[in-house]
Amino acid sequence: MEFETAPYIELDDYKAPKNIKSIFLPMKDNVKLRLIYWKSVTAKDANNGTILLQQGHNEFIEKYFETIQELLDRNFNVICFDWRGQGLSERMIEDVNKQYIEDFKIHHKDLQYIIEDIILKNFSRPLIGIGHSMGGCILLSFLKENEKIFDKVILSAPMLGFKGEKLLLPLIDIANFFFAKDSFLLGSKPNMGEETAFEENDLTSDQYRYTRTQKLVRKNKNLRLWGVTNAWAKAVKAIFNEIRKKDWAETIDTEILFINSLDDRVVSSKHVAEMAKKLKNADIINFESCEHEIFMEKDKFRKILWKEIDNFLF
Repeated sequence: MEFETAPYIELDDYKAPKNIKSIFLPMKDNVKLRLIYWKSVTAKDANNGTILLQQGHNEFIEKYFETIQELLDRNFNVICFDWRGQGLSERMIEDVNKQYIEDFKIHHKDLQYIIEDIILKNFSRPLIGIGHSMGGCILLSFLKENEKIFDKVILSAPMLGFKGEKLLLPLIDIANFFFAKDSFLLGSKPNMGEETAFEENDLTSDQYRYTRTQKLVRKNKNLRLWGVTNAWAKAVKAIFNEIRKKDWAETIDTEILFINSLDDRVVSSKHVAEMAKKLKNADIINFESCEHEIFMEKDKFRKILWKEIDNFLF
């Protein structure tokens, strides 16, 4: 694929998997997304298909190099892109530090374009989607109108709800009424580029992997945002309202595996479990004593995670 070459970040002891291809891909509105892919080096008839691996809010592709290598070792092609507005993809507003989007359907459009015009024309099936957190929410909501695109889907701690919603959701409406849509959400505590100490983080209990992510951001601070805007929060509420409509989930037939952390402090594990029950072809694996980012967790959790994923995929 002939496109503008895009940069990627490595550490001395944390390199990208071999044969990486990193490009800037213009969407239909000319916003450029950073897309990175790897083609399996095994013979075509031994290839197990293609994984579309999509990250959560305020994440970036480099964070998943370890996971990508594990997928390549299983003879999959792997393709990822930074969602518009984060990572090294172009932003939607001039302030590059703010998470801003007005409607998650624009993510659906980007996803559909990349799948139909890039993946299905250049990569082998089956096509498996893996989405973490916000990425999981987008993949699930995308399925409603595009059910036949993915052969299987894995949703890791998908952003289907938050704890404390009874206060948070009304606050989003109030904030959008009184303040500019590109202002930081009231009460969201933007970090203004400051690092969060490991002891204060709610993402992983693995200090090595947490520090590794911090080191990547230090090499390019544009990989990370400072906080969320009123517009983004309003868009999140809108997608929640959509996927919680009566009978919304029951018609989706795609085979889905939910990876759920019962002690998650970022998203609501209760909402994840409720969604899994509504879907006709879904299984759920519940983890205890680990945090939100299961792919970034301690080896003892990741070993169980990969066993469950392998059972699901093969």
